[in-house]
Amino acid sequence: MYENIRKTLAFYGIECNQSYYLTFESPLKDSPLKTLPIDFYAFCICTEGEIEVEINQNTFLMKENDFIFAIPSTTIRFKRSSRDFKMNILFFEKNYLIKNLANPFIIEKTVMLNRDTYTIIRGNQKTSIFLTGFLNNIDSKRNEKGRYKDEIIRTMIIHLILEIAELSHSNMNESSKENPNISDVYIQFKSLVVDHILENKTVQFYAQKLNVSNKYLIEIVKKASNKTPHDIINEILIKEAYVLLGNTTLSISQIAYQLHFNSVSSFGRFFKKHTSFSPSAYRLMENLKH
Repeated sequence: MYENIRKTLAFYGIECNQSYYLTFESPLKDSPLKTLPIDFYAFCICTEGEIEVEINQNTFLMKENDFIFAIPSTTIRFKRSSRDFKMNILFFEKNYLIKNLANPFIIEKTVMLNRDTYTIIRGNQKTSIFLTGFLNNIDSKRNEKGRYKDEIIRTMIIHLILEIAELSHSNMNESSKENPNISDVYIQFKSLVVDHILENKTVQFYAQKLNVSNKYLIEIVKKASNKTPHDIINEILIKEAYVLLGNTTLSISQIAYQLHFNSVSSFGRFFKKHTSFSPSAYRLMENLKH
């Protein structure tokens, strides 16, 4: 079971009751080593010193101005750090950005994740100051009062993600040489699932679209992401379900139909298996009334 923001921060003695967490003083320094299989999005930028970090069993030495962007199901372990190490951190939950968002696949469509579930970029002082400026603006806004504060912060985070995507694309050629496991077939598969998730959720459908066998597609996806095609399809299907549940003009039965489930109960079982709560419980929790 992946750890959410609250559980992860509780390990470091920090309380968090929001769907996002922002700090300019890293809680990781001098903490016990622990592997964190995260179930949220994470943006970390090293502002001083250096830290050794293990991501999906790959070890990197992050230095000043380097940054990481990681999506749910990434495994991170922060190891040794220098005495002067400082890091700015922004975490946000899986469904935080997709509330009231027309395009729930904004991160997938940027193709910014040059290592499947994360990207790590060697930055410079100019880039570091630029990205930290976004965090400063988010920090200022969260301390203000206002009717649309959450919506404004959500928009700020989306803007930050797009800026990271621009930086990631400028580094994409070099990164692809370092990581040959992310094949064109795998990237095309993920793009097809995003485009056709409301039409079909079978592996065979996407294999036929790519003109490859089911077995070959399974091998490619497993090699590139350590997941099965079904895992990828289910992750994207859950994201679409979140968006549809946010549309209060739709009943849960209508949503089940749009997602091509045989019944409301089968959709409910699927949703609860992947989120730990039922569709109706999610709407109640988010104050979404049909």
